[in-house]
Amino acid sequence: MASNFIEVLGWRGMIHDVMPGAEEHLLEQMRSAYVGFDPTADSLHIGNLVPIMLLAHYQQCGHKPFALVGGATGMIGDPSGKSTERNFLDEKTLRHNQEAIKSQLAHFLDFDSGEKNAAVLVNNYDWMKDFSFLAFIRDVGKHITVNYMMAKDSVKNRISAESSDGMSFTEFTYQLVQGYDFLHLFKAHDCTIQMGGSDQWGNITTGTELIRRVGNGKGFAITCPLITKSDGSKFGKSEGGNVWLDAKRTSPYKFYQYWLNSSDDDAEKYIKIFTFLEEEEIKSLIEAHKEQPHLRQLQKRLAQEITTMVHSQADFENAEKASTILYSKSFKADIQTLDEATFLDVFEGVPTADVSKTLLESGLDMIAALSAETNFLASNGEARRALKENSISVNKEKVGEDYKISSSDLINDTYVIINRGKRSTFIIRVV
Repeated sequence: MASNFIEVLGWRGMIHDVMPGAEEHLLEQMRSAYVGFDPTADSLHIGNLVPIMLLAHYQQCGHKPFALVGGATGMIGDPSGKSTERNFLDEKTLRHNQEAIKSQLAHFLDFDSGEKNAAVLVNNYDWMKDFSFLAFIRDVGKHITVNYMMAKDSVKNRISAESSDGMSFTEFTYQLVQGYDFLHLFKAHDCTIQMGGSDQWGNITTGTELIRRVGNGKGFAITCPLITKSDGSKFGKSEGGNVWLDAKRTSPYKFYQYWLNSSDDDAEKYIKIFTFLEEEEIKSLIEAHKEQPHLRQLQKRLAQEITTMVHSQADFENAEKASTILYSKSFKADIQTLDEATFLDVFEGVPTADVSKTLLESGLDMIAALSAETNFLASNGEARRALKENSISVNKEKVGEDYKISSSDLINDTYVIINRGKRSTFIIRVV
Protein backbone atom coordinates (compact mmCIF):
# COMPACT_ATOMS: atom_id res chain seq x y z
CA MET A 1 0.00 0.00 0.00
CA ALA A 2 1.44 3.33 -1.06
CA SER A 3 0.41 5.49 1.92
CA ASN A 4 -1.94 5.56 4.87
CA PHE A 5 -4.93 7.40 3.41
CA ILE A 6 -6.21 8.69 6.74
CA GLU A 7 -2.75 10.06 7.61
CA VAL A 8 -2.55 11.80 4.22
CA LEU A 9 -5.95 13.41 4.80
CA GLY A 10 -4.89 14.38 8.32
CA TRP A 11 -1.85 16.49 7.46
CA ARG A 12 -3.69 18.01 4.50
CA GLY A 13 -6.51 19.22 6.78
CA MET A 14 -9.11 17.14 4.96
CA ILE A 15 -10.72 15.19 7.80
CA HIS A 16 -13.90 16.19 9.56
CA ASP A 17 -15.32 12.84 10.71
CA VAL A 18 -14.11 9.26 10.32
CA MET A 19 -16.28 6.35 11.40
CA PRO A 20 -14.47 4.16 13.97
CA GLY A 21 -12.62 1.26 12.34
CA ALA A 22 -12.25 2.93 8.93
CA GLU A 23 -8.47 3.41 9.17
CA GLU A 24 -7.85 -0.20 10.18
CA HIS A 25 -10.22 -1.36 7.43
CA LEU A 26 -8.17 0.57 4.83
CA LEU A 27 -4.83 -0.79 6.07
CA GLU A 28 -5.90 -4.41 5.60
CA GLN A 29 -6.08 -4.42 1.77
CA MET A 30 -7.16 -2.41 -1.28
CA ARG A 31 -10.67 -1.07 -0.62
CA SER A 32 -13.32 0.54 -2.82
CA ALA A 33 -14.88 3.88 -1.88
CA TYR A 34 -17.20 6.27 -3.65
CA VAL A 35 -18.15 9.92 -3.80
CA GLY A 36 -21.33 11.23 -5.39
CA PHE A 37 -21.48 14.13 -7.84
CA ASP A 38 -24.50 16.18 -8.82
CA PRO A 39 -25.07 16.05 -12.61
CA THR A 40 -27.35 19.09 -12.83
CA ALA A 41 -24.75 20.92 -15.00
CA ASP A 42 -22.36 19.74 -17.70
CA SER A 43 -19.41 20.98 -15.65
CA LEU A 44 -18.19 20.61 -12.12
CA HIS A 45 -17.03 23.72 -10.25
CA ILE A 46 -14.30 24.31 -7.70
CA GLY A 47 -16.74 23.55 -4.89
CA ASN A 48 -16.52 19.95 -6.19
CA LEU A 49 -12.72 19.92 -6.00
CA VAL A 50 -12.55 18.73 -2.39
CA PRO A 51 -14.46 15.47 -3.04
CA ILE A 52 -12.52 15.06 -6.31
CA MET A 53 -9.24 15.39 -4.41
CA LEU A 54 -10.52 12.89 -1.82
CA LEU A 55 -10.90 10.32 -4.59
CA ALA A 56 -7.60 11.28 -6.22
CA HIS A 57 -5.63 10.90 -2.97
CA TYR A 58 -7.54 7.67 -2.30
CA GLN A 59 -6.37 6.24 -5.63
CA GLN A 60 -2.80 7.44 -5.08
CA CYS A 61 -2.83 5.55 -1.78
CA GLY A 62 -3.51 2.35 -3.74
CA HIS A 63 -7.28 2.07 -3.29
CA LYS A 64 -10.06 1.91 -5.88
CA PRO A 65 -12.24 5.02 -6.34
CA PHE A 66 -15.79 5.06 -7.66
CA ALA A 67 -17.27 8.34 -8.90
CA LEU A 68 -21.03 8.17 -8.74
CA VAL A 69 -22.99 10.52 -10.97
CA GLY A 70 -26.36 11.03 -9.32
CA GLY A 71 -28.63 10.70 -12.35
CA ALA A 72 -31.51 9.46 -10.20
CA THR A 73 -30.87 11.61 -7.15
CA GLY A 74 -30.28 14.57 -9.47
CA MET A 75 -33.91 14.23 -10.44
CA ILE A 76 -34.93 14.67 -6.81
CA GLY A 77 -32.61 17.14 -5.09
CA ASP A 78 -30.53 16.79 -1.96
CA PRO A 79 -32.01 18.83 0.91
CA SER A 80 -28.63 19.17 2.65
CA GLY A 81 -27.83 22.87 2.93
CA LYS A 82 -30.62 23.80 0.52
CA SER A 83 -33.73 25.88 1.15
CA THR A 84 -35.55 25.12 -2.10
CA GLU A 85 -36.01 22.17 -4.42
CA ARG A 86 -34.09 21.95 -7.67
CA ASN A 87 -35.42 21.54 -11.19
CA PHE A 88 -35.78 18.03 -12.58
CA LEU A 89 -33.64 16.95 -15.55
CA ASP A 90 -34.48 14.61 -18.41
CA GLU A 91 -32.38 11.51 -19.14
CA LYS A 92 -30.77 12.92 -22.32
CA THR A 93 -29.48 15.97 -20.42
CA LEU A 94 -28.26 13.79 -17.54
CA ARG A 95 -26.30 11.51 -19.93
CA HIS A 96 -24.67 14.51 -21.62
CA ASN A 97 -23.71 15.95 -18.24
CA GLN A 98 -22.35 12.57 -17.12
CA GLU A 99 -19.93 12.38 -20.06
CA ALA A 100 -18.78 15.96 -19.53
CA ILE A 101 -18.18 15.29 -15.82
CA LYS A 102 -16.21 12.10 -16.56
CA SER A 103 -13.86 13.98 -18.90
CA GLN A 104 -13.19 16.50 -16.12
CA LEU A 105 -12.64 13.80 -13.49
CA ALA A 106 -10.11 12.15 -15.84
CA HIS A 107 -7.75 15.07 -15.13
CA PHE A 108 -7.51 13.78 -11.56
CA LEU A 109 -8.36 10.07 -11.70
CA ASP A 110 -6.98 7.19 -13.75
CA PHE A 111 -9.93 5.45 -15.42
CA ASP A 112 -8.11 3.62 -18.23
CA SER A 113 -4.85 2.07 -17.02
CA GLY A 114 -6.25 -1.40 -16.50
CA GLU A 115 -4.77 -1.44 -12.98
CA LYS A 116 -6.77 -3.11 -10.21
CA ASN A 117 -7.41 0.26 -8.61
CA ALA A 118 -8.47 2.05 -11.84
CA ALA A 119 -11.33 4.47 -11.20
CA VAL A 120 -14.89 3.58 -12.21
CA LEU A 121 -17.74 5.93 -13.11
CA VAL A 122 -21.26 4.78 -12.25
CA ASN A 123 -24.68 6.42 -12.51
CA ASN A 124 -27.36 5.60 -9.96
CA TYR A 125 -30.02 6.12 -12.62
CA ASP A 126 -28.92 2.77 -14.09
CA TRP A 127 -30.07 0.79 -11.05
CA MET A 128 -32.89 3.09 -9.94
CA LYS A 129 -34.77 3.58 -13.23
CA ASP A 130 -36.52 0.18 -13.11
CA PHE A 131 -37.06 0.14 -9.35
CA SER A 132 -40.81 0.47 -8.78
CA PHE A 133 -42.12 2.58 -5.93
CA LEU A 134 -43.77 -0.42 -4.29
CA ALA A 135 -40.62 -2.50 -4.52
CA PHE A 136 -38.54 0.32 -3.06
CA ILE A 137 -40.72 0.92 -0.01
CA ARG A 138 -40.98 -2.86 0.52
CA ASP A 139 -37.29 -3.72 0.10
CA VAL A 140 -35.63 -0.56 1.40
CA GLY A 141 -38.08 1.73 3.19
CA LYS A 142 -39.16 -0.80 5.79
CA HIS A 143 -35.62 -1.02 7.17
CA ILE A 144 -35.33 2.67 8.18
CA THR A 145 -37.74 4.31 10.61
CA VAL A 146 -39.24 7.77 10.16
CA ASN A 147 -37.83 8.66 13.59
CA TYR A 148 -34.33 7.86 12.30
CA MET A 149 -34.85 9.97 9.19
CA MET A 150 -36.34 12.91 11.11
CA ALA A 151 -33.32 13.02 13.41
CA LYS A 152 -30.98 14.00 10.54
CA ASP A 153 -29.80 17.61 10.64
CA SER A 154 -30.55 18.13 6.94
CA VAL A 155 -34.20 17.28 7.61
CA LYS A 156 -34.54 19.11 10.93
CA ASN A 157 -32.94 22.29 9.58
CA ARG A 158 -35.15 22.35 6.52
CA ILE A 159 -38.39 21.78 8.42
CA SER A 160 -37.62 24.29 11.19
CA ALA A 161 -36.25 27.07 8.97
CA GLU A 162 -38.51 30.14 8.96
CA SER A 163 -37.84 30.80 5.26
CA SER A 164 -38.70 27.24 4.30
CA ASP A 165 -42.01 26.08 2.89
CA GLY A 166 -41.34 22.75 4.51
CA MET A 167 -40.01 19.66 2.79
CA SER A 168 -41.70 17.60 0.12
CA PHE A 169 -41.98 13.85 0.46
CA THR A 170 -39.67 13.61 -2.56
CA GLU A 171 -36.80 15.35 -0.79
CA PHE A 172 -37.56 13.65 2.51
CA THR A 173 -36.86 10.30 0.85
CA TYR A 174 -33.55 11.52 -0.62
CA GLN A 175 -31.47 9.99 2.16
CA LEU A 176 -33.10 6.61 1.52
CA VAL A 177 -32.20 6.75 -2.17
CA GLN A 178 -28.62 7.80 -1.40
CA GLY A 179 -28.45 5.14 1.28
CA TYR A 180 -29.59 2.55 -1.24
CA ASP A 181 -26.79 3.67 -3.60
CA PHE A 182 -24.28 2.73 -0.91
CA LEU A 183 -26.01 -0.61 -0.36
CA HIS A 184 -26.06 -1.32 -4.12
CA LEU A 185 -22.35 -0.50 -4.55
CA PHE A 186 -21.56 -2.59 -1.47
CA LYS A 187 -23.32 -5.60 -2.98
CA ALA A 188 -22.23 -5.10 -6.60
CA HIS A 189 -18.65 -3.83 -6.15
CA ASP A 190 -17.72 -4.58 -2.53
CA CYS A 191 -17.64 -0.82 -1.98
CA THR A 192 -17.33 -0.35 1.77
CA ILE A 193 -16.67 3.38 2.15
CA GLN A 194 -18.56 6.52 1.18
CA MET A 195 -16.87 9.91 1.35
CA GLY A 196 -18.17 13.46 1.06
CA GLY A 197 -18.45 16.86 2.70
CA SER A 198 -19.36 17.13 6.37
CA ASP A 199 -22.91 18.12 5.38
CA GLN A 200 -23.31 14.60 3.91
CA TRP A 201 -22.71 12.74 7.17
CA GLY A 202 -26.41 12.10 7.74
CA ASN A 203 -27.02 10.72 4.25
CA ILE A 204 -23.87 8.59 4.35
CA THR A 205 -24.68 7.03 7.72
CA THR A 206 -28.14 6.09 6.43
CA GLY A 207 -26.24 4.03 3.86
CA THR A 208 -24.07 2.38 6.50
CA GLU A 209 -27.25 1.54 8.42
CA LEU A 210 -28.80 -0.11 5.34
CA ILE A 211 -25.61 -2.10 4.74
CA ARG A 212 -25.81 -3.32 8.35
CA ARG A 213 -29.51 -4.15 8.29
CA VAL A 214 -30.00 -5.40 4.73
CA GLY A 215 -26.51 -6.37 3.54
CA ASN A 216 -25.37 -7.90 6.83
CA GLY A 217 -22.10 -6.03 6.33
CA LYS A 218 -20.07 -3.10 7.53
CA GLY A 219 -19.87 0.24 5.74
CA PHE A 220 -17.79 3.26 6.72
CA ALA A 221 -18.17 7.03 6.41
CA ILE A 222 -15.37 9.57 5.93
CA THR A 223 -16.15 13.27 5.60
CA CYS A 224 -14.04 16.34 5.00
CA PRO A 225 -14.63 19.89 6.25
CA LEU A 226 -16.62 22.33 4.16
CA ILE A 227 -14.14 24.85 2.79
CA THR A 228 -14.52 28.42 4.00
CA LYS A 229 -12.59 31.58 3.17
CA SER A 230 -10.81 33.53 5.87
CA ASP A 231 -12.71 36.74 5.02
CA GLY A 232 -16.05 35.00 5.52
CA SER A 233 -17.07 35.07 1.85
CA LYS A 234 -18.13 31.84 0.15
CA PHE A 235 -15.44 29.60 -1.28
CA GLY A 236 -15.84 28.84 -4.97
CA LYS A 237 -17.75 32.00 -5.82
CA SER A 238 -16.53 35.00 -7.77
CA GLU A 239 -18.37 38.15 -8.79
CA GLY A 240 -19.63 36.25 -11.83
CA GLY A 241 -20.93 33.30 -9.78
CA ASN A 242 -19.46 29.78 -9.66
CA VAL A 243 -15.86 29.21 -10.70
CA TRP A 244 -16.27 26.31 -13.13
CA LEU A 245 -13.80 23.68 -14.31
CA ASP A 246 -15.04 24.06 -17.90
CA ALA A 247 -12.95 26.63 -19.80
CA LYS A 248 -16.06 27.79 -21.69
CA ARG A 249 -17.78 28.73 -18.42
CA THR A 250 -14.76 30.09 -16.54
CA SER A 251 -11.72 30.93 -18.65
CA PRO A 252 -8.31 29.56 -17.59
CA TYR A 253 -7.23 33.16 -16.97
CA LYS A 254 -10.09 33.84 -14.54
CA PHE A 255 -9.59 30.42 -12.99
CA TYR A 256 -5.89 31.20 -12.44
CA GLN A 257 -6.75 34.62 -11.03
CA TYR A 258 -9.14 33.13 -8.48
CA TRP A 259 -6.33 31.14 -6.85
CA LEU A 260 -3.70 33.86 -7.34
CA ASN A 261 -5.88 36.29 -5.36
CA SER A 262 -6.16 33.98 -2.33
CA SER A 263 -5.27 35.48 1.03
CA ASP A 264 -2.13 34.22 2.76
CA ASP A 265 -4.16 32.18 5.26
CA ASP A 266 -6.32 30.64 2.53
CA ALA A 267 -3.36 29.86 0.25
CA GLU A 268 -1.65 28.00 3.11
CA LYS A 269 -4.77 25.88 3.55
CA TYR A 270 -5.56 25.43 -0.15
CA ILE A 271 -2.10 24.28 -1.24
CA LYS A 272 -2.46 21.26 1.06
CA ILE A 273 -5.95 20.39 -0.15
CA PHE A 274 -5.87 21.18 -3.86
CA THR A 275 -2.42 19.99 -4.97
CA PHE A 276 -0.47 16.72 -4.95
CA LEU A 277 2.69 18.39 -3.60
CA GLU A 278 4.38 16.41 -0.85
CA GLU A 279 4.33 17.53 2.79
CA GLU A 280 7.98 18.62 2.94
CA GLU A 281 7.74 20.73 -0.22
CA ILE A 282 4.60 22.42 1.07
CA LYS A 283 6.30 23.19 4.40
CA SER A 284 9.23 24.74 2.51
CA LEU A 285 6.90 26.84 0.37
CA ILE A 286 5.03 28.08 3.43
CA GLU A 287 8.28 29.04 5.18
CA ALA A 288 9.61 30.82 2.09
CA HIS A 289 6.32 32.69 1.77
CA LYS A 290 6.42 33.82 5.40
CA GLU A 291 9.92 35.22 4.90
CA GLN A 292 8.93 37.19 1.77
CA PRO A 293 5.11 37.41 1.71
CA HIS A 294 5.16 40.27 -0.83
CA LEU A 295 6.43 37.84 -3.47
CA ARG A 296 3.25 35.75 -3.07
CA GLN A 297 5.16 32.54 -3.83
CA LEU A 298 2.47 30.42 -2.18
CA GLN A 299 -0.36 31.88 -4.25
CA LYS A 300 1.66 31.61 -7.47
CA ARG A 301 2.54 27.97 -6.90
CA LEU A 302 -1.04 27.11 -5.88
CA ALA A 303 -2.42 28.79 -8.99
CA GLN A 304 0.16 27.06 -11.18
CA GLU A 305 -0.50 23.57 -9.82
CA ILE A 306 -4.26 23.70 -9.98
CA THR A 307 -4.57 25.53 -13.30
CA THR A 308 -2.21 23.03 -14.94
CA MET A 309 -4.16 20.13 -13.44
CA VAL A 310 -7.63 21.35 -14.39
CA HIS A 311 -6.68 22.84 -17.77
CA SER A 312 -3.14 22.36 -19.16
CA GLN A 313 0.44 23.58 -18.93
CA ALA A 314 -0.15 25.83 -21.96
CA ASP A 315 -3.27 27.35 -20.36
CA PHE A 316 -1.34 28.03 -17.17
CA GLU A 317 1.51 29.71 -19.08
CA ASN A 318 -0.96 31.84 -21.02
CA ALA A 319 -2.81 32.84 -17.83
CA GLU A 320 0.45 33.65 -16.05
CA LYS A 321 1.63 35.80 -18.95
CA ALA A 322 -1.72 37.59 -19.10
CA SER A 323 -1.50 38.29 -15.36
CA THR A 324 1.84 40.08 -15.69
CA ILE A 325 1.33 41.64 -19.10
CA LEU A 326 0.23 45.04 -17.79
CA TYR A 327 3.72 45.48 -16.32
CA SER A 328 5.61 44.04 -19.27
CA LYS A 329 8.47 46.05 -20.77
CA SER A 330 7.50 44.70 -24.20
CA PHE A 331 3.76 45.23 -23.68
CA LYS A 332 2.70 45.71 -27.32
CA ALA A 333 4.51 42.58 -28.54
CA ASP A 334 3.44 40.46 -25.57
CA ILE A 335 -0.22 41.40 -25.67
CA GLN A 336 -0.42 40.46 -29.34
CA THR A 337 0.21 36.86 -28.28
CA LEU A 338 -3.00 36.68 -26.21
CA ASP A 339 -6.10 35.25 -27.85
CA GLU A 340 -9.06 37.62 -27.93
CA ALA A 341 -10.96 35.84 -25.13
CA THR A 342 -8.01 36.21 -22.74
CA PHE A 343 -7.43 39.80 -23.84
CA LEU A 344 -11.06 40.63 -22.99
CA ASP A 345 -10.72 38.83 -19.64
CA VAL A 346 -7.66 40.90 -18.73
CA PHE A 347 -9.49 44.14 -19.55
CA GLU A 348 -12.93 43.11 -18.31
CA GLY A 349 -14.89 46.12 -17.06
CA VAL A 350 -12.58 48.67 -18.70
CA PRO A 351 -14.54 51.49 -20.43
CA THR A 352 -14.66 50.76 -24.16
CA ALA A 353 -15.73 52.87 -27.11
CA ASP A 354 -16.19 51.87 -30.75
CA VAL A 355 -14.75 53.97 -33.55
CA SER A 356 -14.91 53.46 -37.29
CA LYS A 357 -11.90 51.98 -39.07
CA THR A 358 -12.09 54.80 -41.61
CA LEU A 359 -11.03 57.27 -38.89
CA LEU A 360 -7.68 55.51 -38.64
CA GLU A 361 -6.92 55.76 -42.34
CA SER A 362 -5.78 59.38 -42.04
CA GLY A 363 -4.89 59.00 -38.35
CA LEU A 364 -7.13 59.64 -35.32
CA ASP A 365 -5.84 62.64 -33.39
CA MET A 366 -5.50 62.28 -29.63
CA ILE A 367 -8.03 64.96 -28.68
CA ALA A 368 -10.72 63.12 -30.64
CA ALA A 369 -9.52 59.75 -29.30
CA LEU A 370 -9.89 60.96 -25.72
CA SER A 371 -13.02 63.06 -25.95
CA ALA A 372 -15.04 63.76 -29.09
CA GLU A 373 -15.04 60.21 -30.51
CA THR A 374 -15.09 58.26 -27.24
CA ASN A 375 -16.22 60.46 -24.33
CA PHE A 376 -13.46 58.91 -22.18
CA LEU A 377 -12.69 62.43 -20.94
CA ALA A 378 -15.37 65.06 -20.40
CA SER A 379 -14.13 67.68 -22.87
CA ASN A 380 -11.52 68.56 -25.46
CA GLY A 381 -10.02 70.94 -22.89
CA GLU A 382 -9.55 68.14 -20.34
CA ALA A 383 -8.00 65.95 -23.04
CA ARG A 384 -5.59 68.72 -24.02
CA ARG A 385 -4.55 69.28 -20.38
CA ALA A 386 -3.93 65.56 -19.85
CA LEU A 387 -1.74 65.44 -22.96
CA LYS A 388 0.25 68.50 -21.84
CA GLU A 389 0.76 66.84 -18.44
CA ASN A 390 2.35 63.91 -20.31
CA SER A 391 -0.06 61.51 -18.60
CA ILE A 392 -1.49 59.81 -21.71
CA SER A 393 -0.15 56.52 -23.13
CA VAL A 394 -1.13 54.56 -26.20
CA ASN A 395 -0.41 50.85 -25.72
CA LYS A 396 1.76 51.80 -22.70
CA GLU A 397 3.91 54.30 -24.63
CA LYS A 398 3.68 58.02 -23.76
CA VAL A 399 2.25 60.26 -26.49
CA GLY A 400 1.72 63.98 -27.00
CA GLU A 401 -1.01 66.10 -28.58
CA ASP A 402 0.54 65.71 -32.04
CA TYR A 403 0.27 61.88 -32.00
CA LYS A 404 -2.23 60.21 -34.34
CA ILE A 405 -3.57 56.70 -33.77
CA SER A 406 -3.25 54.55 -36.90
CA SER A 407 -3.81 50.94 -37.89
CA SER A 408 -0.22 50.17 -36.79
CA ASP A 409 -1.38 50.75 -33.18
CA LEU A 410 -4.04 48.05 -33.35
CA ILE A 411 -3.74 45.03 -31.09
CA ASN A 412 -5.08 41.93 -32.82
CA ASP A 413 -6.33 44.25 -35.61
CA THR A 414 -9.06 45.56 -33.32
CA TYR A 415 -8.01 47.22 -30.05
CA VAL A 416 -6.04 50.21 -28.82
CA ILE A 417 -5.30 50.63 -25.11
CA ILE A 418 -5.15 54.15 -23.73
CA ASN A 419 -3.97 55.00 -20.23
CA ARG A 420 -4.27 58.23 -18.29
CA GLY A 421 -1.68 57.97 -15.59
CA LYS A 422 -1.45 54.63 -13.78
CA ARG A 423 -5.06 54.24 -12.74
CA SER A 424 -7.32 55.06 -15.69
CA THR A 425 -7.50 52.65 -18.63
CA PHE A 426 -9.68 52.91 -21.72
CA ILE A 427 -10.06 50.72 -24.77
CA ILE A 428 -10.84 51.81 -28.31
CA ARG A 429 -12.39 49.05 -30.36
CA VAL A 430 -12.16 49.58 -34.10
CA VAL A 431 -15.19 48.34 -36.02
